[in-house]
Amino acid sequence: MFKKIYVEITNNCNLNCSFCTHNKRPNKFMSLEEFKIILDKLKGHTKHLYLHVLGEPLLHPNIMRMIDVASQDFHINITTNGYLINKIKECENIRQINISLHSFHESNNLSLEEYLHKIFAIASKLSRKTYINYRLWIKSSHNERILEYLNKEYNTNLTTDNLKSNNTLAPNIFLSTHDEFIWPSLNKEKINEKGMCYALRDHIAILVDGTVIPCCLDADGIIKLGNIYQDSLEDIIISSRFQKMLQGFRENKKCEELCKRCHFIEK
Repeated sequence: MFKKIYVEITNNCNLNCSFCTHNKRPNKFMSLEEFKIILDKLKGHTKHLYLHVLGEPLLHPNIMRMIDVASQDFHINITTNGYLINKIKECENIRQINISLHSFHESNNLSLEEYLHKIFAIASKLSRKTYINYRLWIKSSHNERILEYLNKEYNTNLTTDNLKSNNTLAPNIFLSTHDEFIWPSLNKEKINEKGMCYALRDHIAILVDGTVIPCCLDADGIIKLGNIYQDSLEDIIISSRFQKMLQGFRENKKCEELCKRCHFIEK
């Protein structure tokens, strides 16, 4: 059992954020039939699906149907930039929605006030059955203004000085803050050949073409462990590459070149 499995239903996005690694793979929307194949293969391996790696999941034309089908056997978690949140305003079977407020940019045809008020209105409705987690990079350029709107909406007194990593705003509504993570790349210098990771123990990820990768930071699909359409998850788990990586992490060693260039967990 994995704590969670990421399933990238599309690698298309409606934004062009500076902090994103940006998609270098062919653009694709996973079909509903492909999605159902994956769901069948993941049964018994996790209870939590996260419908993203790269891309904006709410851009998918079948997002509501995918949520309906998947929620029959899994708890559904979505990470979104919030611009298309109207598409799920009637959805009552999402466990958690992570909304990346640091995705706001003036070039996206909405003012900050319009962007946030639309999100607040729908979050208020959805929070009756869904956890709402606003996400904010600590050094995001709009943080002070965003906090002003959050304070007004939720009657809080948050400042850049008193922010915690997790902040409760209202029942089922939270704000989490993080340092902006650096996407690993084979073009970057090695950081450390020693270290552990929760990948393969805690989670795996599946790209839109079915490629199974160890984590959501391998957005280019460098560490190919198999393909969920061609292989069973059981066979992928017992494969030599999967097991070598897993044993390496247990021994505080990074076996893959991409992992040696990853900042996410440094030991």
